[in-house]
Amino acid sequence: MTEDPYADATGLVERSAAAYAEGVPERPADDGFFGPASVTWRATGDLSAPVAGLRALLMQALHPLAMAGVDQHSDWREDPVGRLAATSAYLATVSFGEKAAAEQAAARVRRIHEYVRGTDAITGRPYAAGDPALLLWVHAALVESTIVARHWFGAPLEPADADRYVAEMVVAAELVGVPRDLVPASAAELAGYVESVRPELACTPAASESMAYLLDPPGLGEDLAEIWQDIRAGAIGSLPDWACELYGYRPEPMTDQRRNEIRQALGVLDAVFLGEPGVLEARQRIAARVRAAQRA
Repeated sequence: MTEDPYADATGLVERSAAAYAEGVPERPADDGFFGPASVTWRATGDLSAPVAGLRALLMQALHPLAMAGVDQHSDWREDPVGRLAATSAYLATVSFGEKAAAEQAAARVRRIHEYVRGTDAITGRPYAAGDPALLLWVHAALVESTIVARHWFGAPLEPADADRYVAEMVVAAELVGVPRDLVPASAAELAGYVESVRPELACTPAASESMAYLLDPPGLGEDLAEIWQDIRAGAIGSLPDWACELYGYRPEPMTDQRRNEIRQALGVLDAVFLGEPGVLEARQRIAARVRAAQRA
């Protein structure tokens, strides 16, 4: 432990890369819940993914009850990199893994959620991690952030593909326990849902503290820390104005030049990521299956 209340971010790339590679099967028995012809496979592999992930965490933390569950029950402070790596492994397994593997991973998450209950000290409201309303907010923040980050810093999804992506991801929400009829199934429905939750959102001390760590994590090497500054700028700059106001952030202008700088930094980070053991092979397996699906 450092003097900071959180452990440092040493091993961020290495552990996240290992988790990702492990989640992509070598000889899958089936195509999983999405398959190589899906928008989900394309969306998950975009260079903008690090911005999307950080933006999603920023959005998710603004729900006081969701944040209270993380703050009071997780090992976030003791092993923040481990938690991020576990999330990476889960997303890779659900996106690219066999159906049985995805179901098993989701079942583990649901079992953990059974014990995550308490009362938010700020609002005084009780919470349960398995509450479909909280799970839906976490899901929606990730899906929306993926679309937004691609628009700003990656390969933008055409409107039809954005709708397909949102519709495909309904199954991901179902896997963790959200009833299908509650989950937005189009980009317009997703935007309407996010807007409907806004009155419940706030920047609690736990959200402010944890996000301050994520935006400037200690323990990164000099080169990675410089790249992270660009990822941070991209995540904050792509937040809606009301979210920046809740946090008290002042995002820098996202000029064409700044966006290109962030894209370049994401390219460098992806090259570093590809250099980690197993990542290139996992990417090649995905690409080969996508090509086969396109030929078919």
